Amino acid sequence: MAKPISASTMVEILRAEGLTVHEVRSWRTHHRNTKGPWGPLNGVMIHHTVTSGTAASVDICYDGYSGLPGPLCHGVIDKKGEIHLVGNGRANHAGLGDGDVLRAVVDERALPPDNEADTDGNRHFYGFECVNLGNGKDPWPEAQKEAIEKVAAAICRHHGWSERSVIGHKEWQPGKSDPRGFTMEGMRARVAGRLAGKPQKPGTGPKPPPKPAHEPFPGAAFFHVGKKSALITAMGRRLVAEGCGRYEVGPGPEWTEADHASYQAWQRKLGFTGKDADGIPGKVSWDRLKVPSVD
Repeated sequence: MAKPISASTMVEILRAEGLTVHEVRSWRTHHRNTKGPWGPLNGVMIHHTVTSGTAASVDICYDGYSGLPGPLCHGVIDKKGEIHLVGNGRANHAGLGDGDVLRAVVDERALPPDNEADTDGNRHFYGFECVNLGNGKDPWPEAQKEAIEKVAAAICRHHGWSERSVIGHKEWQPGKSDPRGFTMEGMRARVAGRLAGKPQKPGTGPKPPPKPAHEPFPGAAFFHVGKKSALITAMGRRLVAEGCGRYEVGPGPEWTEADHASYQAWQRKLGFTGKDADGIPGKVSWDRLKVPSVD
């Protein structure tokens, strides 16, 4: 928990970390503080822009767009590894996320699954957008990843935080996939090395734990009308493979009555009856379905 870094101090600590910093327009007074609190600060959140080109990405993050005014982050990290500061204060980047995740960040411990959207993240996180299409194919140059490492380490060092205060948008808000193309555990390992005075070189340092072959049970509350996630699509495909699909179209990412009926068929196939075959995933039936890991 910390007071927000001032604009002048932000420029100072980023440049001290060896970063090239560009100050965009009136970024020092550009914020959304009239829409809610700014602080206390608890962490750094990393995003991808789903755009290409530095100039266009910076303009979008500064100006925002219809329905979501800028700034959309505090800084943009381009593919050359240079930082473009676009906001100072509350920014529209994190949205509502999981309060359990915030508590884990505050305690600097391993993150729980993000299965709720009940907490204002714009108040508690610095946000940095990284220029990348987010399609899993657009490359992440080493200069850009090193810049992410340096930005996160500079802020953590200033506040006295560990690498556990650095998270991805996908670890905060259900249904998000950013940043896509590298693991946050791997990035946190890089940040830890830099904070310890040992900046990581490509291919060195602790390796992130292997991604599990199957998705762990996200909890029954994850499955409700209107919920959208790649996990729901993956589940539906497994149900179809097991002969339990009840879809006319799909499966897709949004939880629907077809998903409910399909999962109920799976529970009955396993021998569950009554309230144990209510169409809402439970841990035993989920573990036996073996839904493949998704990004």
